Amino acid sequence: MVRPGQLTESALLAVREAIRPGVTTLELDAIAERVIRDGGGIPNFQLVPGYRHTLCVSVNDEIVHGIPGERVLQPGDIVSVDAGAEVDGWNGDSAFTVVLPGGDATLTAERQKLCDTTERSLWHGIAALALASNLNEVGAAVEDAIEETGEWGIVEDFTGHGIGRSMHEDPPVFNYRVRGAGPAVKPGLVVAIEPMVTAGTIDSSTDDDDWTVRTLDGSDAAHWEHSVAVHRDGIWVLTASDGGAGALAPLGVTPVPVP
Repeated sequence: MVRPGQLTESALLAVREAIRPGVTTLELDAIAERVIRDGGGIPNFQLVPGYRHTLCVSVNDEIVHGIPGERVLQPGDIVSVDAGAEVDGWNGDSAFTVVLPGGDATLTAERQKLCDTTERSLWHGIAALALASNLNEVGAAVEDAIEETGEWGIVEDFTGHGIGRSMHEDPPVFNYRVRGAGPAVKPGLVVAIEPMVTAGTIDSSTDDDDWTVRTLDGSDAAHWEHSVAVHRDGIWVLTASDGGAGALAPLGVTPVPVP
């Protein structure tokens, strides 16, 4: 039987194949919903009160929770896509960011650096989880990875989270250093690590739709996320088909499948 992390990954892979200039965000949403439902799952975003879509699609200065609609994606847009699936009462949650081809070359390059920096910080956070004694070591690793590549804004209003029977559970997973060690990292812990990074301020506002969160200064944003399980033999990225092996190898971590 397909697992929620696998189904979440499949939906996002289908979106990645379809995303391009000229496509609407609502068309991408329909693709993801079809993959999840055909796979025997439920789009868990639709289980959040007041939200009726499968994806959140956030474009350019939108940080998170962008609502799919008739917006047509343009060359050079930086687009973050977030999705989740529920299967037999268990949840997966993952996100990626992509810079669409075309547009102004200088702007596109800047957006790609933002995208790459955010993805890199995600994998450094996951690698830290593999060796951590306490959960807040993840946030320190994410922050260090971001700061190594330049001056960026690390969003503080939103964090990662535990995931399991509900999509959002305790404990919070910070993307920056905080006081205190946080919960112990031990077998049975499953978390969604999801850095959100901006090219400018971390200050944000929420649109009148009560969902879309965007940077206050209009700067671009990126968002990457994976759901990760800690078990007796190591860690496994539930929303990556290889468990994260390819991305973690350069960081000296070998994920181990969940028994």
